[in-house]
Amino acid sequence: MKPIYLDHAASTPVHPEVAEVIMKIMSEQFGNASSVHTFGRSAKKTVNGARDAIAASLGCFSDEWIFTGGGTESDNLALFGAAHSRKGGHIITTAIEHHAVLHACQELEKEGYSLTYLPVDGTGRVALEDLEAALRDDTFLISIMLANNEVGTVQPIEEMGRLARKRGILFHVDAVQALGSVPISLSDLPVDYMSFTAHKINGPQGIGGLYVRRGAPLHPRLHGGLQERGRRAGTENLAGAAGFAKAVELSVQGQADKHEESLLLRDRLLHGLDQGIGRDAYHINGDIEHGLPNITNISFPGVRSDVMLMNLDMEGIAASSGSACTSGSIEISHVLKAMNLRDDYLSSAIRFSTGLGNTTEEMEHVARKIETIVKRLRNKD
Repeated sequence: MKPIYLDHAASTPVHPEVAEVIMKIMSEQFGNASSVHTFGRSAKKTVNGARDAIAASLGCFSDEWIFTGGGTESDNLALFGAAHSRKGGHIITTAIEHHAVLHACQELEKEGYSLTYLPVDGTGRVALEDLEAALRDDTFLISIMLANNEVGTVQPIEEMGRLARKRGILFHVDAVQALGSVPISLSDLPVDYMSFTAHKINGPQGIGGLYVRRGAPLHPRLHGGLQERGRRAGTENLAGAAGFAKAVELSVQGQADKHEESLLLRDRLLHGLDQGIGRDAYHINGDIEHGLPNITNISFPGVRSDVMLMNLDMEGIAASSGSACTSGSIEISHVLKAMNLRDDYLSSAIRFSTGLGNTTEEMEHVARKIETIVKRLRNKD
């Protein structure tokens, strides 16, 4: 069997229709969108067309969309952009955010801002009561991800957003992992900033986006040009923007089908594990009820994560122990730690994330290989 890729939460293969759009732009357009001649106007039309298409797909105004270099920059632009529009104050986030948010918050702490990191329950979910209890008179910003990239747990951001809006507090949501899996209509959501990236939805790497509600403050992080209405300087990525727009279109249109396919793939994997090693031999981390169906984080007590990943890789199966930004490290996931899981669950967790190209036959094959690996390693001990 050909190699099996089950790390779509890290990055996804580019959809053929997206690749076609990208290649067309790269082979036919090279003008700078800031130039006033014909080539520049053509480039500007491409960027604005992509912006309009994404805005229409996500339910916002075109001038509320900013193209960035990826999800990390989108998170940083939202957090620093909101914080630097004022001096001092209190920010609330959670203990399970992506490091693009956590590390940015740590930098803001060094600058004198006060931070509160909310805890989560054993499934990775934040309690609305904890958020409300953390609010202070000087709280001006809340940043909570829509869906966790390691365990897939989805947060109740509508309720959180309504609470924030009632108190006049800015609300940022990292939706990088959720786009294409969770319905998003920005005009209906009580959010002020929402971060996205293309490579999680079968688009190109190196292009992202940030929704900024009209009227929400945003101090620019990059200086040197008036691109993106003066909010993000730098020559526009024509091919990336066009590819991103096509990826958003396809992901939104195909969201219902993807959901059903993801459920089927997950069920086939879990059924195979039940048949092979038994339900008591593994533990699902996260919230199946309130989670993304394409992300399944599973612990195999007695088999270390790095050993399992190495054995899977030798079988031609690509999975992960967590975020791609930290998967080169042997440290235990900060997300799983925050969920207060048992030590043997922490040390044996593997993330399987499905997407374009995966089949039920692959999932059955993966389950059989896991059975072989688990039985061999446990008998060895």
